[in-house]
Amino acid sequence: MIRAIVTDIEGTTSDIRFVHQVLFPYARARLADFLRQHADDREVAAPLAALRQELGQPEAGIESLTAALYRFMDEDRKSTALKALQGIIWRSGYLSGDFRGHLYPEVAGQLATWQRQGLRLYVYSSGSVEAQKLLFGYSEAGDLQPLFSGYFDTRVGAKRETASYRNIAQAIGLAPDELLFLSDIHQELDAAQAAGWHTCQLIRDQADAQSRHPQVNRFDQIDLGEFAS
Repeated sequence: MIRAIVTDIEGTTSDIRFVHQVLFPYARARLADFLRQHADDREVAAPLAALRQELGQPEAGIESLTAALYRFMDEDRKSTALKALQGIIWRSGYLSGDFRGHLYPEVAGQLATWQRQGLRLYVYSSGSVEAQKLLFGYSEAGDLQPLFSGYFDTRVGAKRETASYRNIAQAIGLAPDELLFLSDIHQELDAAQAAGWHTCQLIRDQADAQSRHPQVNRFDQIDLGEFAS
């Protein structure tokens, strides 16, 4: 029996174009000035210290770190330090109303239905927890944060690694066969399935012929009864 649902964001709850065409350019355009002005702030200094460690350059200055972050953006590297800094920059965009977090039309209603049914809801995304909370807190459907019991990012591990899903199950405190993971990427679902989770793939366009997971086009097409064990 499914007792908790963990959902990805990009391509699952939200159009990936929102991330790549709105969020990423917004952070990139503001990164250099932001770091020059806020490098000594506590919430900024911590990810910069992690970035120095990631680079193996403990004495790296702001210019070198900025260049590395631009390179990481170009590579779409899943750097926890980069994701944390992007999240901090995006906060100002959400707060000022420059944009709202995109959601597919049926997502908010289905999440609310599941919560009313007693399911616990979580997010697992390569974006930072801060960025996740902002997207759902300032979404086009309003503040959805009260629907969620928790958030996970790459600090629990990469999304295509089985150990990450074991870590999440342990943190949630449920058996793997009580958990359902939703994603648009079958390699992520493969990793969750290998950890004993139930899985379902959200396909907004063409079916994934390489996937062995159940596929649906919308959240409201998911039948939790199909995952009873």
